[in-house]
Amino acid sequence: MAGLEQRIGVFGGSFDPPHLGHLILAAEALHALTLDRIFWVLTPDPPHKSEQFLSPITTRLALINAAIQDNPGFALSRVELERPGPHYTLDTIKILRQENPQAQLIYLIGGDSLHDFPSWHKPHELLSVLDGLGVMRRPGDQVHMDALERKLSGITKKVIFIDAPLLEISSREIRKRISQARPFRYFLSASVYRLILEKRYYLDS
Repeated sequence: MAGLEQRIGVFGGSFDPPHLGHLILAAEALHALTLDRIFWVLTPDPPHKSEQFLSPITTRLALINAAIQDNPGFALSRVELERPGPHYTLDTIKILRQENPQAQLIYLIGGDSLHDFPSWHKPHELLSVLDGLGVMRRPGDQVHMDALERKLSGITKKVIFIDAPLLEISSREIRKRISQARPFRYFLSASVYRLILEKRYYLDS
């Protein structure tokens, strides 16, 4: 259980695979928001990716563990692996709140997700159970907070912007590169790269 006044970041995703962009953004959030820890929440079947093929949970779980193993500020959360879907952020945060009643919970999202936040599952309730929204803003991002506030009252007080480096890296691009036998080594941490080669993840697809 988290101790008194701990600040916990919640970083959700399908992480298929987790890459350097994920790690850099998480490290930036850990520092900029003075977080004690970041929970990496592996989502088995994101509702917004229902039409997209995802690698098996066991594969993604092994890769996340490899990616975060050497950073004491990162921890894997199994909160979405231990209950049936669909996995909505609201339910995830409620469970984490029960498990960490004395901690502040800051949900980490990108600037594009902030634009879409009012269309999420029960956004008003989700906003009420969060202590903050850590928004990783890319250079040049235009965020119209007045328009968002009109759609979702109270969101302005919860948003904390993090200036994040512009990284044109995506899991989809990495999977494509692997399947096409193109270079992919430097998109990943060394441990994730070695595991992909060892287990032939994505190589046989």
